[in-house]
Amino acid sequence: MSKETEQMSFTTRAIHAGSEPDPATGAIEPALYMANSYLLPYDASQMNWSASEANIYTRNGGVNQGMLERKVANLHGGEDCVVLASGVAALSALFFTKLKKGDHVIFSTVTYIATYRIFHELWTEKWGIETSIVDCTDVENIRRAIRPNTKLIHFETPGNPTLCICDIAAITALAHEHGIEVSVDNTFSSPYNTRPLEYGVDYVVESLTKYIGGHGDAMGGAIIGPKAVMDDIRYQAQVNIGGRISPFNAWLIQRGASTFPLRMQVHNDNTLAIAQWLERQPCVSFVAYPGLASHKGHELAKRQMEHGFGGVLSFGLKGEHDLYNRVVTHLHVFTSAVSLGNAASLIVFIGEDDERMYLYPQEFHGGFYRVAVGIEDAQDLIGDLRQAFTAEGLETVD
Repeated sequence: MSKETEQMSFTTRAIHAGSEPDPATGAIEPALYMANSYLLPYDASQMNWSASEANIYTRNGGVNQGMLERKVANLHGGEDCVVLASGVAALSALFFTKLKKGDHVIFSTVTYIATYRIFHELWTEKWGIETSIVDCTDVENIRRAIRPNTKLIHFETPGNPTLCICDIAAITALAHEHGIEVSVDNTFSSPYNTRPLEYGVDYVVESLTKYIGGHGDAMGGAIIGPKAVMDDIRYQAQVNIGGRISPFNAWLIQRGASTFPLRMQVHNDNTLAIAQWLERQPCVSFVAYPGLASHKGHELAKRQMEHGFGGVLSFGLKGEHDLYNRVVTHLHVFTSAVSLGNAASLIVFIGEDDERMYLYPQEFHGGFYRVAVGIEDAQDLIGDLRQAFTAEGLETVD
């Protein structure tokens, strides 16, 4: 990618960054290199078999993985990037590399379930890492939780699944004042809407499975940050723990990234339209979406989210537990499935007995839907919700 292209728009860079023509054939689209091993130099006896500077073995590096790393780093404005097999692999690799026994971590009350389990159960029990669960939407809560051995503050914004908004700049300033590093899971926002490194964050994690890949057919995760730390992650976690993304998945995500900005804008627009419609419905108990003026974090989200408010919302119904299940059976466009960022819209019912419900705002406690809005026509999606509500005798308005 030329220096001239580096100064171009986000959409142009999503197409061209890391996507140089194939030097062997001249093909203008990236080729797929499925090799798991690469030709060694004449004298390989002095090589470091855990190195990742040159292509040796696919766990160490690879052509397709390298292209995707350059693209994702560019989209975030980061110095370097490591891509791994999933978003959770990326989170685990970052935490594994940066933390040790006796360290203390502050993490948000609203995080992905794997992050919650890592910090609330697994790493505390196995490796003696101390953790504090904090409502990170209030910076003063974080200030009160800081200890002399606090090494990392980790949060999501928007948070999964309550769509809470955290002040990236304020949290980062507080952390750095105390010599603490900050990592942000940016999956719900994506680099199209928010680039946390611009607010001083140390590390960003993205689930490439979601918006950047965008087609629901490949899994991957990325860590973006300084090259020296990314090299540590490559050595400690990528090479010696494993979890490297396959060439095929890297190639699929690289291909999907070319249309990512266009798709993301439709996700943003569709989700706002659906949230506004849901907020007017008499049968809906609440809607959580930072694009709504009624959302507690709306003004902050407007400052932090450049092009829109993301493609996920949550909402509740006025009714009993099984009403949620019955409504889903009437849906024709929405599919009952987990994940997000797909072209198709997905919906999942999270029941009132969810293990993390005690951490969520009161309105969530009766159960709720998490909706990952796709890129179908917004009116078709609203119409699908309307007819499903009507089928269960729920009142709707235009």
